[in-house]
Amino acid sequence: MSRISLSINGVLQDVEVDPTKRLSAVLREDLGLTGTKTGCDAGDCGACTVLLDGAQVCACLTPVARAAGRDIRTIEDLNETRLQAAFLRYGAAQCGICTPAMLVAASALLADNPHPAPQEVRDALGGILCRCTGYARIVTAICHANDPLPKEAVPENGAAVGAGVERLDGAPKVTGQEEFGADGWPEDVLLVHALRSPYHRAVFTFGDVESWRKAAGLELVLTAKDIPGKNTFGTIPAFADQPALADGAVRFKGEAVALIVGTTEAVQSCDMQSFPVNWTRQAEILEVEPAQQPDAPLVHENRAGNLLLAGSVRHGNVPTGLANASFVAEANIETGFVEHAYIEPEAGLAWMEGETLTIRACTQAPVMDQETTAEILGLKREQVRIIPAATGGGFGAKLDISVQPLIGLAVMRTGRPCAMAFTRAESMASTTKRHPARMRARIGCDAQGNISAMEFTGDFNTGAYASWGPTVANRVPVHASGPYRMNAYESEARAIHTNGPSAGAFRGFGVPQAAIIQEMLFDDLALKSGIDRLDFRLQNAFRDGDKSQTGQVLQAVGIVECLEALRQPWADAIAQNAEFNAQNHTVKRGVGVASCWYGCGNTSLPNPSTIRAGVTPDGQIILHQGAMDIGQGANTVITQIFADALGARLQDIALVGADTARTPDGGKTSASRQTYVTGKAAELAGRALRGKILTQCNMGDGALITVENGAIIVRENGQELRLNLDRLTPDAHGYAIAAEESYDPPTQALDANGQGIPYAVYGYGAQMAEVEVDMALGKVRVRHIHAAHDVGRVINPMLAEGQIEGGIAQGLGLALMEEYIPGRTENLHDYLIPTFGDMPEITSYLIEKPDPEGPFGAKGLGEHVLIPTAPAILNGVRDASGARVTRLPALPHRVLRAIHEARND
Repeated sequence: MSRISLSINGVLQDVEVDPTKRLSAVLREDLGLTGTKTGCDAGDCGACTVLLDGAQVCACLTPVARAAGRDIRTIEDLNETRLQAAFLRYGAAQCGICTPAMLVAASALLADNPHPAPQEVRDALGGILCRCTGYARIVTAICHANDPLPKEAVPENGAAVGAGVERLDGAPKVTGQEEFGADGWPEDVLLVHALRSPYHRAVFTFGDVESWRKAAGLELVLTAKDIPGKNTFGTIPAFADQPALADGAVRFKGEAVALIVGTTEAVQSCDMQSFPVNWTRQAEILEVEPAQQPDAPLVHENRAGNLLLAGSVRHGNVPTGLANASFVAEANIETGFVEHAYIEPEAGLAWMEGETLTIRACTQAPVMDQETTAEILGLKREQVRIIPAATGGGFGAKLDISVQPLIGLAVMRTGRPCAMAFTRAESMASTTKRHPARMRARIGCDAQGNISAMEFTGDFNTGAYASWGPTVANRVPVHASGPYRMNAYESEARAIHTNGPSAGAFRGFGVPQAAIIQEMLFDDLALKSGIDRLDFRLQNAFRDGDKSQTGQVLQAVGIVECLEALRQPWADAIAQNAEFNAQNHTVKRGVGVASCWYGCGNTSLPNPSTIRAGVTPDGQIILHQGAMDIGQGANTVITQIFADALGARLQDIALVGADTARTPDGGKTSASRQTYVTGKAAELAGRALRGKILTQCNMGDGALITVENGAIIVRENGQELRLNLDRLTPDAHGYAIAAEESYDPPTQALDANGQGIPYAVYGYGAQMAEVEVDMALGKVRVRHIHAAHDVGRVINPMLAEGQIEGGIAQGLGLALMEEYIPGRTENLHDYLIPTFGDMPEITSYLIEKPDPEGPFGAKGLGEHVLIPTAPAILNGVRDASGARVTRLPALPHRVLRAIHEARND
């Protein structure tokens, strides 16, 4: 240990530390400056970026001794700057985990260049990763930070819906004060760390664990025998099959088998390689094809085979439809595991509040966490409180529990606060992935280009445990047709167990994979029938009153309007590409188009959300909403909906966010349901509360409600009334007037043929990708994406466009670069996600076709925006080069091989 003097944000501080300790750890652990985030400890993500003598450095790669005597600047030094204001005004912060690093790096750039060009911003910040935004708004905010900012939207009564207001929870994101799962741990916290399997499949026994524990100076070692409740969990209770700690056998590499608990020093210095565990490796099975063979080893020995679940939808006579078709197209497509790669690895803190186990951790589903953790730990649900931390990206993987029961168990055994943070390698090895898919499809059309029939089969690798595999198996057959009319349709999706990582929810639940093959075959049929590819889709697109493949009569269908929005850029691109390609031989340009539809919420299952709101005796309007905002903007959008339903100003609403002790269940943040489902509950609660307020003052429907000087003022037709709340007896929650409303979308179970009403509301979209292909190297560059999405009613256009841009970034990764290989790509330098330099220009078109079910007509958006991106890019690659890529991602060697195959056909 050495005493080192550091100059941090202009203040000299002395610390007694190991001189080799990471600067990031010193800032966070020794000095409490948790605005500097850590996402990888390898210099890959850039989340820990600080300035050292004015230059960007990764604090995780900088020994603290190297910073001695030098000027260190962190996010805490940026106080109420124009740059921070620009990030809020332009919507540049979503989840917020990468925002401090972006701001710190941008401050250095702006100090030298107050008005940078977009490419200068991309170059300066190129080492910092963002998984949410798609980078475009970050670039815009920095470019315009020293320009007059656009006027802030401050809507009056009844005008919040449709206004591009700043994120209501945005300020902590840009100041570094937002607390994520690894932030704000007390000094006396005990650390929890997991011992994980080095094998895909093995059995194991423990040796003398107690002697090892004592020698290592640890408080506890915990194994499956220490779990007091049910050592099984799953996001869908009927399919729960995963142990919190494996008991004698492991089914995937990275599965946790034991926990060590101790002081920070003891845990960080512990030699886990010496842990007394004896492994007997067994033959693993990693692919779905061998997993389905009659003699395949069983992933779960208590089952008849490795099939978890099959879902299907059927109508009409497909064999006859295909036999009579004038043109038939068919293909086989494969996709691999895709990692969520959020910048925040899983982390959390647990402690006792009296008799209540309290857990603060990153999550997308606090009530699900509460229920599952209580069950594992043998507690009643009310004995567990989940206070969600800010969640630094989720995209589906943080629906599954991670640290929650593990730190809860440690607290129950020690009585002391316990915390856990996954390393990047742990996060990538142990958490869920997008399902790999092996898909085959055939589609036929008549001579005029009308689709006659389609058949689709898909085998989805659901990995070792069920997670959301059943949802994928049921959702894919409904959506695999795309938003198009078909006289006959047969679709089956199978979720199949292997010893790969569990595949779960990832922005689309299998629909993005299915869209790739369906949209590729639509291009085939358009070319065979001699019809323009955009026109072919318009010709077959759903209209109001059409029946879906499940027999559901559709309404408020916006796919035609989305496709029409692309007509002019489509024509322009075709003309421009023809001119370019005539003059260039090594590089060719092409354009692709693809559509999407997506049902909001659970498939044919109950899907409720509840909202509570009230007026306190001192005149505050409080909204309790338990929907997790993981960067998509739920806190802002739901409050906008509530404000207009109540008839009050947005700025008069105080928000109480997700907390199982303070907010009703807003349901899980998944399946593009929060704006629609929780938003509808907020609309109902707002209208109910408004009715009660107006009843108190005998005012009519046109009355305006405001909060002024701690009182509720109601005005109508020149009359003004100050609401006398003192005479009202507060309810159990302390409210003089209150309302609580729930909404559950009306759906209908699917029958044996998949006929029924799986979703009450669908959203629609279409995207067009302009691409460039190097014919000698197989390298693909996406130049421009036009994205038209039917959102029903735009609640907040700035947030909606931010969702589109972020979804496109993830769709681009799916198409061109992202492939998780178990055991090989457990970091962010081997697993590549899009950076500033990879992103194309994006033009968004927000289409409004209000849905009668949605709040103020709104539909969901988050999942939809990723679905058409990959197929549009791949169709553009084929248009440019002739390459029909059938194994994703379309890495250069695969594109080059496909080019050669096309030339030899």
